[in-house]
Amino acid sequence: MGKRNREKRAAKKRNRPRQSAAAPDQGFPYGSDGDFWTPPPGLTAELLGNALIEAARAHANGDVTAAACAGELSKLEQRTVGRGAGIALDAVLDRLWQLGWMPADIWEITRRSGDSSASSLLVDMIAENTARHASSTVDDRWMAQVQQLGAEVWWDRGRPHLSQWAERGGVGFEEALRTTITLMAGIMTLPKLARIVPLPGTATRRQAASASGVDQKILARVRALLAKAESTQFPDEAEALSAKAQELMNRHAFERALLDADAQRQQVATSIRLWLDNPYVEAKSSLVAAIANANRCKAVFYAKLGFVALVGEEMDLEITELLAMSLLVQATRAMVAEGSHTMRDGTSRTRSFRRSFLIAYADRIGERLDEAGTRAHDPVEDKRLLPVLAKRSRVVEETFQAMFSNTVQRSTSVTNGAGWHAGRAAADRANLTVERQAVNS
Repeated sequence: MGKRNREKRAAKKRNRPRQSAAAPDQGFPYGSDGDFWTPPPGLTAELLGNALIEAARAHANGDVTAAACAGELSKLEQRTVGRGAGIALDAVLDRLWQLGWMPADIWEITRRSGDSSASSLLVDMIAENTARHASSTVDDRWMAQVQQLGAEVWWDRGRPHLSQWAERGGVGFEEALRTTITLMAGIMTLPKLARIVPLPGTATRRQAASASGVDQKILARVRALLAKAESTQFPDEAEALSAKAQELMNRHAFERALLDADAQRQQVATSIRLWLDNPYVEAKSSLVAAIANANRCKAVFYAKLGFVALVGEEMDLEITELLAMSLLVQATRAMVAEGSHTMRDGTSRTRSFRRSFLIAYADRIGERLDEAGTRAHDPVEDKRLLPVLAKRSRVVEETFQAMFSNTVQRSTSVTNGAGWHAGRAAADRANLTVERQAVNS
């Protein structure tokens, strides 16, 4: 091409009308040359937020160049881009709340990616999102999760959060934008879940603690004892403590059930989610389900996500969660103590052994908890208690069906006999004990 022709083409390009920016609902704003990653000048924070959402969506769909958007946006006015990032993150979180996710759930998904920067940014944005609502309109359980994550507004809210977050973490603004895109890409395609609590801004805080919940003093004692049980290296000590565990907790639950009946309180069921760590998540879910069943709760395992959803009365759920967390620790420790396993030809059988171990452990724990629950019944009080428990069971079943209407029953096979026998033996030694008088509150 001659010099004269090049000059003519350059002149035409300069005189070409500029393409206007897209509206927020029209997708990513294109530049004047139709370049996906070059934003046109004069964009508002809302449009820049939309640009980041579209980049995150492309990234989630496998576009490896999507993160290049961070480099282009970092060249623009930082305050406006930072506001846009806040708008984008807030919008993504609001959508996930609508889909039934809660703060701890989003954090668990992000934590599993191994990106500590994304987890840190997420916690801040949860704090910002929650701070938009009056505390009286945020459900107690929602607020408890926010507090457990340590989510609090530490930055100057008069300035965009992202710039302050980047300064605090010692990273550049472009890297902060890249983290924003990566974080949103990891959570924006999550599936719908059953909603457990009211959305922030719509809840009515409970005026008083429910009579059906576990007494906090007892919970403190229980946690202290279970921590001791998890740390002991002596199976005989754990076995000596095991006999009264479920029996004592059930007696406490039954006492509260009778109090509720006497006060004519309405029977109510709710739900919680227990997240499980790899490996052997499916086998671990069997243990949680066994504990739930022994405590009058129902369980659903989300294999692709890695958690068990539980439905039950509030106190029964508290007991189930407390026991499950402790027994998962004990089961893992006992499993690892069995060491590795190989066949005579050197083929490793460790994985099948450990999986079978955990399934057998769950099976035997379920039997022990059922036995302890039977011992907890007082024949004198059974005439009053059984109708209460029957009504509660109906409420739990109705709530479960309303939340999880498309569940499928799955069976679990055992492929390693040695692992099965070792798991049942370890379950016999497991500490299930809760002694209320043992630790001062």
